[in-house]
Amino acid sequence: MDSAMIGKIMKAKRYADERYERLQFRRFEVIFKGDHRDHLIQYDEGDWSCTCDFFKQRGVCSHTMTMERVLNGMLPDWAPAANHYMEPVFA
Repeated sequence: MDSAMIGKIMKAKRYADERYERLQFRRFEVIFKGDHRDHLIQYDEGDWSCTCDFFKQRGVCSHTMTMERVLNGMLPDWAPAANHYMEPVFA
């Protein structure tokens, strides 16, 4: 393996270790494998959506709250959070 590639691999590892300082999600979609069925979760500039019935009724659900926990520290500070329903998350 050439030295340039080794340098890039080392840099990628460092970036991954610094993910909370380096990464900020703006939009994405995820298939969430729930207990009863799969759900499509989308995040777009601070707005969450989920295809489950609970989200349609309440605008928040266990699936979106899970994603907020998983991404703790990697969502923009201005993004509205549904995690005010949960106890604080410590990294």
